[in-house]
Amino acid sequence: MKRGKLHYGWIVIFTGLLTTIAAHGFGRMSYTIILPAMKDGLQFNYTQLGLLGTGNFIGYLTMAMIGGVLAARFGTRIIIALALVLMGITMFLTGLSKSFDFAFLMRLLTGLGNGACFVPAMALGSAWFAMKRRGFATGIVSSGIGIGTLISGLVVPPILTAFGQNGWRVSWYILGGAVLVVSGIVYTFLRNRPEEKGLQPVGAEETKIEPAASSDTEKVSSLQWVGVIKMGSMWYLGVIYFFYGLSYIIYMVFFAAYLVKDIGFTQEAAGELWALVGGLSIFCGVIWGGISDHLGRSKGAALAYLFLGLSYIIYALIKVKFGIYLSAVIFGLTAWSIPTIMAAAAGDFVGPRLAPAGLGFITLFFGVGQAVGPALGGFLADMSHSFSLPFLTAGGISLIGMIFSFFLKKPN
Repeated sequence: MKRGKLHYGWIVIFTGLLTTIAAHGFGRMSYTIILPAMKDGLQFNYTQLGLLGTGNFIGYLTMAMIGGVLAARFGTRIIIALALVLMGITMFLTGLSKSFDFAFLMRLLTGLGNGACFVPAMALGSAWFAMKRRGFATGIVSSGIGIGTLISGLVVPPILTAFGQNGWRVSWYILGGAVLVVSGIVYTFLRNRPEEKGLQPVGAEETKIEPAASSDTEKVSSLQWVGVIKMGSMWYLGVIYFFYGLSYIIYMVFFAAYLVKDIGFTQEAAGELWALVGGLSIFCGVIWGGISDHLGRSKGAALAYLFLGLSYIIYALIKVKFGIYLSAVIFGLTAWSIPTIMAAAAGDFVGPRLAPAGLGFITLFFGVGQAVGPALGGFLADMSHSFSLPFLTAGGISLIGMIFSFFLKKPN
């Protein structure tokens, strides 16, 4: 590669960024904003609205591992592009919903597409960047979660206002159309591996090039990805990821309810503070990916867990504006740290070609934690008649995650 010429890996990472903006920001996070208007338009109760979110999560979790395996076997480019097409179409059709059953099916299918494209996108850094640059590159991709959330927060409310009772439908039409546009961009510019462009991974010239196993140049066989599941290191990574899913979701689910019910914030003030969290989270993937490149995945994850735990504990104990805002800032700057580090670590352990399958496997642990967390937090809140205990519990779980992270060994 000529000096001064932009490496194609950066273009690939940009397509990954667009993927996470569309998949998580538009397909998943926007539902929180559209939900109240959708409730009024379809006359749904909160149980039904919660089930729609559950349907989306079931779809996501189902495809988190399968999507990674498919990407490892058939190529990241085609899997991400097709998954985004599925998301775009089903989001558009969500806007046509007239019954709960149809809306549930569409959210389920949107979740399937989300899982199938998000996991392979987060593994792009492993394929296109050498180990010393991998965390930073993965952080760029994960920043799309915050960017997409911020864009949805800015775009959807004016649409809801402008189109009245049909605002929620128009929102789904526009967001679904945007996802379809992103699918076209991804298919046009994304490439599976540097070899397809006659290149080495970014940063390979600065360090020892990782040995190219046959899995890097050939289609991945069933035995190869089953071998990933048999690796003890991947199970340990999964356990570390579980603690993140179990703890962060308690904070996110009850963030606004705590402010309004316990602290006395207005709904508008709580929304503004959550927007601040979303804006700050744009940068956290790059920050923590870079930290893990320099300190190592073990120390990077441990430090991230420490800050996450502090944000939850401060939120529970310091019930004044200073404490509330300090917690929000710390969480915003650390929110997607663990997913970024886990994605990079998966590539470190199983290699670039199997990285999507490895990340998909450990995402199952994260998903189980994310499924249990809201129920645990709600039970503790009902039992104690306060949200302080759930947040303190989340803080304790994060500190356990910190301890486990310290004992994560480097790949052989």
